[in-house]
Amino acid sequence: MNYEPMKLKGERVWRTYVGGKNLGRLHGEADAQDDHFPEEWMYSVTRASNAGREDIEEGICRMDDGSGKTLKEQIEGDPEGMLGKEHTMRWGSQPGVLIKLIDSKERLTVQVHPDKETAEKLFHSPFGKTESWHILDTRPEEENPCIYLGFREGITRDLWEECFCRQDYEKMLSLMNQIQVKKGETYLVKGGVPHAIGAGCLLIEVQEPTDYTIRVEKVTPAGFVIDDQMCHQGLGFEKMFDCFRYQGMSEKEVKDTYRLLPRKVSENETQLITYQDTPCFCMEELETEGQLKLTGEGEFYCLYVLEGKGTLESPSQTWEIAAGAQFFVPAACGEYCIRAAQGETVRVLKMHGPK
Repeated sequence: MNYEPMKLKGERVWRTYVGGKNLGRLHGEADAQDDHFPEEWMYSVTRASNAGREDIEEGICRMDDGSGKTLKEQIEGDPEGMLGKEHTMRWGSQPGVLIKLIDSKERLTVQVHPDKETAEKLFHSPFGKTESWHILDTRPEEENPCIYLGFREGITRDLWEECFCRQDYEKMLSLMNQIQVKKGETYLVKGGVPHAIGAGCLLIEVQEPTDYTIRVEKVTPAGFVIDDQMCHQGLGFEKMFDCFRYQGMSEKEVKDTYRLLPRKVSENETQLITYQDTPCFCMEELETEGQLKLTGEGEFYCLYVLEGKGTLESPSQTWEIAAGAQFFVPAACGEYCIRAAQGETVRVLKMHGPK
């Protein structure tokens, strides 16, 4: 069976921190405000983990065709056609990747995610939560937008646990590398590496498909008290410290290791994340002032329109596209094209699952 690209609707998800105003504006909400729904999960078959909201199915994306059908249901109906033969032989009907838009009004709490080995040992999961951040924009009111990434030199587990027991947030942040960020930069955040997104960052996050987040701050910068379960994810306050890698690095080492430099490989394609950087996912940016012809390539991928107006044209349908448009391209997808409107440059992120 030949498939065509599938237009999706992102799913706004509740989180402990505040933000999301720019996500609303992206979708035409003139009166959009910051609230506790600062993330938009895209191409997702992963359910969000929020203590006290277990009865609410958050995070699962749906088709934007009026059917109400979820992407998960669509994949489970034909895993091989949707995801590809080689992929399903290894991962079954799990795409193996989760993609989010994140808009932070406040700094996120200091946190860490398990790598694959730790996730398998502690959560019995084949996936950890290595992730990446591609900075789309920053809020003008934030003079020095930043991220916190990796421990500084001199860290020990005992020191880190001591800071947690005292809930000494300033000391925690002083033990991490603070990195100024700007639009267009890409960072890899491997499982086990402590981190926090700073205030005023709008970014796209490509990650492994889990929601295992270990938080060491019990109160957010805005004053929201975090449930214990949301801190230790069921591991307990002692065991959760097994998820951290206690490796100190200088700011230069962090930038050299985790900031990924773009590499232009053709007139229309720039690689942002490769499988040499991580086997968990990859991402490139496509750009055209005319048209690009594409196919499913025998493996699925996801498209997100960054800017520009135009159309996405398949044999049976034509969609108007602009910033924020989201498409899932099945492995068995036939030929289609992205066509820029006159005088427009269309830029699209193309994101793939695990190798």
